[in-house]
Amino acid sequence: MPAVVNWLVPAVLMAFAVPRGKPAALAERIRVKHGGYVVIALFLLTIALIVSLHHFLHLPPFLGMMTGLGLLKVYGYYIRLREIWNSAAAEPEIEAFQVPEQFKPATKPFDIFISMKRVEWDTLMFFYGVVLCVGGLGALGYLAALSHSLYQGLGATQANVLIGLASAVIDNIPIMYAVLSMGPDMSHGQWLLVTLTAGVGSSLLSIGSAAGVGLMGQARGIYTFFAHLKWTWAIALGYAASIWVHLALNARLF
Repeated sequence: MPAVVNWLVPAVLMAFAVPRGKPAALAERIRVKHGGYVVIALFLLTIALIVSLHHFLHLPPFLGMMTGLGLLKVYGYYIRLREIWNSAAAEPEIEAFQVPEQFKPATKPFDIFISMKRVEWDTLMFFYGVVLCVGGLGALGYLAALSHSLYQGLGATQANVLIGLASAVIDNIPIMYAVLSMGPDMSHGQWLLVTLTAGVGSSLLSIGSAAGVGLMGQARGIYTFFAHLKWTWAIALGYAASIWVHLALNARLF
């Protein structure tokens, strides 16, 4: 329910700014390329591998992710060979009709490395650096001192709300990793609260989540930091409302 409230409040407020009417439907028929459904199945298999290897064999999650990536690369190699074979088989037919060079189909065989090249590596390296810094701070004892100052000095509820606000600037993934590294002694309700605030508070700014950073990279000039900042007040109202609903509905968990 708190998550629904968090979505509903800004959605209702933003709905007044959406132009009336609906865009015209596309008449173009989209065809899934050969191997598309298998790639989707490999994605689901990768998620299952991550959970299964960690739960049953107590292996780190990255092994499941790397195994899934390896399977995708093997299947991508098969797709590439198949497209090359089909292109070679069609070449004599094209030459028989003496088709001019400019009208010949431009064959671009599938290449998994081209897809990997388009990944937001800057974002990934940012997360790697932040997690590395958090691990270093934990090893030096600064996280323990920060945990004592926040959770012992301010109280768990106030600290978790502030952590949610901080996640809008630092990003929710390293913030949550830092909280888990601190390991504060909290009730079940407080752990649910920090999960809510870190996930929701990161949406206050476009740089607070990996999705926002990635979207800014893909939709350059359309989705920008200031375009998102224009609706921060609506997101903040949803943030406050979701916290209030959580405290009211789950009071028995605190």
